[in-house]
Order: sequence, then C-alpha cells, then structure tokens
Amino acid sequence: MDSDINEWLARRLGAVHARQRLGIEDETPRVFGKGLNFFHPENWYSTHAIIRYLLKLSGVYWYGRRKTLDIRLKQNEIGLPNLPAYFEGLTLLHLSDLHVDMYPEATHALIEFVDKLDYDLCVITGDYRAWTSGPIDAAMDGMRSLCTVLKQPVYAVLGNHDSIRMAPELEDLGIQMLLNESTIIERQGQKLYLAGIDDAHYYRVDNLEKSADGIPADAVSILLSHTPEVYRQAAHCGFDVMLSGHTHGGQICLPGGFPLTLDAKCPRYMGSGSWLYHTMQGYTSVGSGTSIVDVRLNCPPEVTLHRLHRS
Repeated sequence: MDSDINEWLARRLGAVHARQRLGIEDETPRVFGKGLNFFHPENWYSTHAIIRYLLKLSGVYWYGRRKTLDIRLKQNEIGLPNLPAYFEGLTLLHLSDLHVDMYPEATHALIEFVDKLDYDLCVITGDYRAWTSGPIDAAMDGMRSLCTVLKQPVYAVLGNHDSIRMAPELEDLGIQMLLNESTIIERQGQKLYLAGIDDAHYYRVDNLEKSADGIPADAVSILLSHTPEVYRQAAHCGFDVMLSGHTHGGQICLPGGFPLTLDAKCPRYMGSGSWLYHTMQGYTSVGSGTSIVDVRLNCPPEVTLHRLHRS
C-alpha cells in the first residue's frame, strides 16, 4: 500500500518533492530546531495534557471549549484594478486550520455553519489533522463529512500538521490540491490564476517559483499558503493576493484579542485579518479549529468570505 502511495506521489508531485516530504515526515517530529520557527509546541505531545490541566485548574477550560463552537462569519472585500469583468463579485469561501479530528462537536458545528453559505468556490489553507504525525484516518473521516456540504470547486494546500499521504484521499473527495502548482479559473474566456504551495512553516518544501511558473505578469493571481510567513517572497513573485492561516490568531488571547503567541515568524499585524505588503493584499484566517488544546479564549473561530471586485 505504501509503495502505491509513493508511486502516486512521485507521479503527481515529482520524485524530488515526494522524496523530500516523505523523508521529513518519517523523521521524529522536532520540538526545537528545523522549520522557520525554533520552537514547535505542537510537536511537544507531553505538554498538551499539562496545558489542558492548567486551564481546568484556572477554571476557564470549559468556557473556552464552548467558545470553540462560536463560529463567526468574516467578510473581506478585495479590490483589484486588473480584475477581469466577468470575475466581478466572485466570492471565495476560505477555510483554514480545521483540525477536524480534534473536537468532533466543533467539526459538526462547522459543517452546519458552512452548509448555509453562498459562494462561488472554496479554498482551504491547510491543517486538517490534530496531531502532526501518526494515522490520518480520523482526519480523513472528518474531511469526508465536511465535503458533503462544500460546493465545488474546492482548492487546497497542506499545512504543518498534514501528511503528504493525505493528498490522494483529499483529491478523491473532490479537492484539487495545489502543491507548488497553479490552476486557471476561467469565465467567458477571461482568466484568473490560483496557485498554492506546500507547507513552508515546518516542512519547508514550498516552491514559490514553481507555483508562479506560467502565470502572466499582468494576470490577476491568488496564492494559497498555509502560513503567512513567506509574505515577502510571495509579494516579489508578483502575486496580487495571498490567503493563509496557521496562526489561529493566537487561539488563547488576552482580553481585546491580544495573542500571547502566533507561532509564526511574521509581523504581528499579519497574525489575523486583512493586511497589505507592498502591492500584495493578504488575509490570515484565525481558523475554525483548535490546536494542542480544544479551547479558544478571546479569539473565536472564523469562516471567511472574500469578495473580489474591480477597484
């Protein structure tokens, strides 16, 4: 079975990309070093129970757990001067950091929430699994349930919690994975380019040059990246828009939504919501799921609708 997946990945991604990703996955997850950050708390499994215990001791655990169900709809207007006329009003549903096997009740709430929304296409910026290693079956079961309510087409990338072995199953569910690749969305002969990169945060197997290859300089292009940390490289590649997640907005924040940590090597203003770097517009979703502990404080989960218009 593994040999079949390895062959599929080599054909789909190229032998070098597949070999890199699989090789890093087969290593023991590192808590210190590797990746863009030095410290990776999501890989320090022995501390997860300790954090949960401390939250229970402080009396906020059950409150924070209820808040994981309080999904908010965010709407973001993206003005693009070169947007082709037939893409005026195009609406993208943006999901991120689902961690569907972390807390089944939260996944069920997400499914009910998304089922009521109206949009033209869906993009997902990674992190489908709760853990960063191990089996993928529970995460794939959760994604299978979510995909029953998602409207096609759906495009996605992988995050630092995800195994490349998820890619065949996700594509079988009707999700087009963009792993250092791009695709064309066409309306009445007019084109918009959508690109995506593999995880840049921990695995560091992103290739922006490859994902941008073939996109005309004057075309409108949108990049999907799990993390906003590659904002400088993306902007200078010429992307007009970058959609990302990863930070969870801090997930556990001080009153006023001030994050204790973003687990990302980028300016804090890029930690959530819309932002601008040079001429590239960006948006970082705080995500709809939870990581490490199934608690959110002063940082409710979100689902985002991006609407494109000619500025």
